[in-house]
Amino acid sequence: MNKDNLFIDVDSNSESTPAKEDEVVYTAPEKEEEASVVTDAKPEKEEIPPKKKALLSFFDLVSVVMSSFVIIAIVFVFVCRLVGVDGESMTNTLQQGDWLLTVNKTEYVNGDIVVITQDTWFNAPLIKRVVATGGQEIIVDEQTDSVYVDGVLLDEPYIKEQFINNEGIHEYPLVVPEGYLFCMGDNRNGSTDSRFAEVGLIDEREILGKAVVRILPFGDFDIYDYE
Repeated sequence: MNKDNLFIDVDSNSESTPAKEDEVVYTAPEKEEEASVVTDAKPEKEEIPPKKKALLSFFDLVSVVMSSFVIIAIVFVFVCRLVGVDGESMTNTLQQGDWLLTVNKTEYVNGDIVVITQDTWFNAPLIKRVVATGGQEIIVDEQTDSVYVDGVLLDEPYIKEQFINNEGIHEYPLVVPEGYLFCMGDNRNGSTDSRFAEVGLIDEREILGKAVVRILPFGDFDIYDYE
């Protein structure tokens, strides 16, 4: 047999034929099994240098502080605000330099102390008390030092003193238009308010909010306690 022309013919349907003596059969070496190593050992934690720990703690603190400022800003824009009292038109209820917490509202009632942002002669926010609301009839009788709303004499323990004759722009009785408020200061003799042309009736949409509590000075928080 010519050794240069050596073939192995394998028929899958026939029985295997033993190799002849002068035939050479090459077989692939057996594949060594790969050893698998299983270990329960946990990787050691990388030790964080003290400087890096301090830096991470600082960044955490900054993140907390910034988040707090954002939350506070949102609250003060959409829920409540701090305002300072400038002037004496609300004495003796409020004093110069008081700081008040106001809350946003959509409806106001008689007796509410409100912060007014409506454009007036003063070109500054005003703090006044709501005396009559839209649809109510008001009479300011300066001859008898009396205020009537819907025919009822108001009990006003908060005013500083009875007001003197001080002619305003309105003819009474006056029916307050819907969506507007008639506001006056508690210091009736020292307040320019809805009685006068410099202020006039207050559009409810031009009110910053209702004053609910005095923040400063400490110890005198209730601004609706007239006893």
